[in-house]
Amino acid sequence: MSASRFSSDVYARRLSAAAAATADAGLAGLVITPGYDLRYLIGSAAQTFERLSALVVPASGAPMVVVPRMELAALKESAVVDLGLAVRDWVDGENPYELVADALGGHARVAVTDSMPALHLLPLAQRLGAVPVLATDVLRSLRMVKDPAEIDALRKAGAAIDRVHARVPEFLVPGRTEADVAADIAKAIVAEGHSAVAFIIVGSGPHGADPHHECSDRVLQEGDIVVVDIGGPCDPGYNSDCTRTYSLGEPSAEIAEQYAVLQRAQATAVEAVRPGVTAEQVDAAARDVLAEAGLADYFVHRTGHGIGLSVHEEPYIVAGNDLPLDEGMTFSVEPGVYFPGRWGARIEDIVIVTANGVESVNHRPHDLIVVPV
Repeated sequence: MSASRFSSDVYARRLSAAAAATADAGLAGLVITPGYDLRYLIGSAAQTFERLSALVVPASGAPMVVVPRMELAALKESAVVDLGLAVRDWVDGENPYELVADALGGHARVAVTDSMPALHLLPLAQRLGAVPVLATDVLRSLRMVKDPAEIDALRKAGAAIDRVHARVPEFLVPGRTEADVAADIAKAIVAEGHSAVAFIIVGSGPHGADPHHECSDRVLQEGDIVVVDIGGPCDPGYNSDCTRTYSLGEPSAEIAEQYAVLQRAQATAVEAVRPGVTAEQVDAAARDVLAEAGLADYFVHRTGHGIGLSVHEEPYIVAGNDLPLDEGMTFSVEPGVYFPGRWGARIEDIVIVTANGVESVNHRPHDLIVVPV
């Protein structure tokens, strides 16, 4: 599977940093099967099959790719080919886990990507004589802090999803189903510059009180509050994720008042973002505003999640996470209020931690958007 990629210099720096972090962690190496970590390190969007494909990154020495011969051409097409990676291909009947162990010099203290399938993890552990640890701790700091190319990609994705939200009111017509609206949004996501659709939530009326409702055959009605949470990847694979809430006709005074509190909570949390502030402090900034208005019990999820090659990744903006924010971190700020059986609302932007504060990649109005009916 081919994919757009950054320059080879970007991936070379990432491989070098990963090897250094591996050594600092006291590990012999990393074993990375297809997934977001592989795409981050060598640009490859290869898929996982029953035959092992893996990037082996020793703490010292040259990285190597172990790949089935029948998948070699596909891997070369999907990865950056001028990184000078050694390649060891294998055929059915050979033991690829022996090849991985050899590339690691026989050392057993190894970390594996958290997406490695059990069908590869278990035989690798048996060959090494020890259960590997997760590479999350090694790669976390690398993937959390985005470089300028990644930040530009996220800005592009944010602008693309803003263009989709600008079109959403034309799709929200009473008498249409949530699924009808979602189908139109899916077409708009691709038309406005995304390479694919990652997810679409159209939660109308009582469905808006379910934060992870997708879409259904419920018919939109005048007076509905509608949560629209949408996103997808833009080349070279960095994602958008943005939520706005719409009202089909003028909302009641009570809904307008409660939404105004949510809007203030989201703005307060965004304003709290800057280097040195902890993730849990940003979460508290949103939660405290809602609590003061008696709405704390209706905010039932974390305030945000990191975003990049994956829609959900670290850092997580949640109580108990005392991680200090650093320049280049990117994540959502998305408080919501959910009234079971009645309605819900959420406001979400993707933000970037800058040297002195915060930058949002989303610029659509945060008001409750009234759609005339």
